[in-house]
Amino acid sequence: MSVIREVPFPSPDSSELPMNIWIDDADSAIDVIDALALSPFATGAQPWSRLANLERVRPDATLAPAGGRVLRTARVEDGSESRLICGDGWTLRIVRHRNRTATVSVTAVDEDLAKKVLAESIEGAEEAVPDVDHVEMGFWWRGMHGGTRSEKPITAQPWPEISKNYSAKVRPALDRLMSITPADVNGRLILLHGQPGTGKTTLLRSLAKQWSDWCQVDCVLDPERLFNEPGYLMEVAVGYDTDEETQRWRLLVLEDCDELISSGAKAQAGQGLSRLLNLTDGLLGQGRDVLVAITTNEDLARLHPAVVRPGRCLAQVEVGPLSKEEAVTWLGSPEGVGPSGATLAQLYALRSGREITPAPGDDSTGLYL
Repeated sequence: MSVIREVPFPSPDSSELPMNIWIDDADSAIDVIDALALSPFATGAQPWSRLANLERVRPDATLAPAGGRVLRTARVEDGSESRLICGDGWTLRIVRHRNRTATVSVTAVDEDLAKKVLAESIEGAEEAVPDVDHVEMGFWWRGMHGGTRSEKPITAQPWPEISKNYSAKVRPALDRLMSITPADVNGRLILLHGQPGTGKTTLLRSLAKQWSDWCQVDCVLDPERLFNEPGYLMEVAVGYDTDEETQRWRLLVLEDCDELISSGAKAQAGQGLSRLLNLTDGLLGQGRDVLVAITTNEDLARLHPAVVRPGRCLAQVEVGPLSKEEAVTWLGSPEGVGPSGATLAQLYALRSGREITPAPGDDSTGLYL
């Protein structure tokens, strides 16, 4: 049987908080800290709030200004920790996670103090993004309160270093794609199709690095929700403001969206296909420098004709396996390479000493690259 209890908490000035909180045995210590952190803001005692999401937080970062007093600390088994710290006219909530991300939120009696406390808390807290073989990529997903975006550094090699991973017959088209500038954009859709394991995801990571000077690449983790929920689509399509004087282009990456662009997409995905087309060259896309990249395992002939019509695609590339000669050159040995060649995933598996023996007619390796 749940026990419901009304609990007053001490405020930074040692008086009771002007808000009562009811808790029961379903609530955790972290829930209590969350409620306590919101109380000064909810009641208006500290009406200004600022929040920062951090990546690659240094292990020795305190995430708090000097002179703060710790009111509550809660730690859970997965390594996450939540702290509530107060000072003169401000309250700070810190949530640190095992993956070295953190959320720092502050409430204060005035805007300048909120900005100052937050700036002091996060100054020097993050490690720099590695310069070599990394690029910042955004990730979108639909949370409880709408679209959420997080940036993370991902491994991405320059195109000249990985171009030999792709067949000579497709390389010229990929060279053109990698060298595109804003002045060359004459379509809003990039379509990469071909069997699994041929390196479509690797291509997109390299593209993010090649275009990093003018284009921000964001991966949508739940594309099926993106085109089924207009509010979420508007958040992602409109994007976000930055401090940069000139806003960069954005490339939205949608991986493995077969059901969205197949010939039967209208019946399978409802309005999803229509909203995708509206984003690439309809009213929704007007005035926003947004490109969309889609990867699919479907054959081109099985895609919806509206998706592949002339003028819609900035690039439309079939990423296939390397020929036998190319695969042998890549691997340095004919061992394990079949007469039809090999996919990039198969070659990496062979190089690591694993045998690849797909069933007849099975074009899936189960490996993503």
